[in-house]
Amino acid sequence: MADLRKKVAENVGGEFFVDSTCIDCDTCRQLAPAVFAEAALYSYVHAQPRHADEVRAAVRALLACPVGSIGTVHRADVKSVMDDFPMQIEGPVYYCGFAAPDSYGAASYFIRHREGNWLIDSPRAVTHLMRRLEQMGGLRYIFLTHRDDVADAASFARRFGAMRIIHRRDLSAQPDAELVIDGEPPVEIGPDFRIIPTPGHSPGHCVLHFAGRYLFTGDHLWWSAQRQRLDAWRLSGRDAWQQQTASMRRLVDESFEWVLPGHGGRIRLPHGEMRQAVAALVERMRA
Repeated sequence: MADLRKKVAENVGGEFFVDSTCIDCDTCRQLAPAVFAEAALYSYVHAQPRHADEVRAAVRALLACPVGSIGTVHRADVKSVMDDFPMQIEGPVYYCGFAAPDSYGAASYFIRHREGNWLIDSPRAVTHLMRRLEQMGGLRYIFLTHRDDVADAASFARRFGAMRIIHRRDLSAQPDAELVIDGEPPVEIGPDFRIIPTPGHSPGHCVLHFAGRYLFTGDHLWWSAQRQRLDAWRLSGRDAWQQQTASMRRLVDESFEWVLPGHGGRIRLPHGEMRQAVAALVERMRA
């Protein structure tokens, strides 16, 4: 629960605030960009909500925050937005909310599908979210992009009898996973799902290509709103960066319109523009 006495200095005055426990995970800035902005190492309130839609977005951010760093001067009506999650992004694709501190607030996603629903990476195992997923048809698969963002995947697997999918090189994060990916060839699961190993950020990192339109990228690829371009996290040494660059090159020939990352911005671009954006990123990485 956020502490008004610990609010960061950059907050503008008013109802909403961010305190010093913020971990700069980007959750609030994704959900309510009109209200929250980024300082050096944390988020802050750069403008108080001006109308009902912005208030609702800010309360969603408060609810989704993995470490409870967002607060209000008066009690917020959190219950009024709980049913907003999972929140539809487009068509069968939803953002789960309820980010988990164990995965540093990474975004997780839900796909409704006629042959069984998917969870991509794991949110917190919140009872309300589990009930909502049950109402939406439960889960058949839990795809884990890499070892950092497994969070409460085991709890969701037990609740729904779902199969967790992870690459063998990251298996230590979920040693009892039901479906283990090996090597680097892509793996097809049904007609619409293609798992593409993309080692670099972690040895077993993978992305999920869905329906020729959506790419769930974990920590491999994301959109920088500040730079208005695709970008990649460089958190490892030179060999891992070269490996990640080679993995990124594999995506140039894939056809998709959406980049849906664990961390960083989501973006939709037409297929041709997306291909050019990925190719430009590969050149920057090589340089």
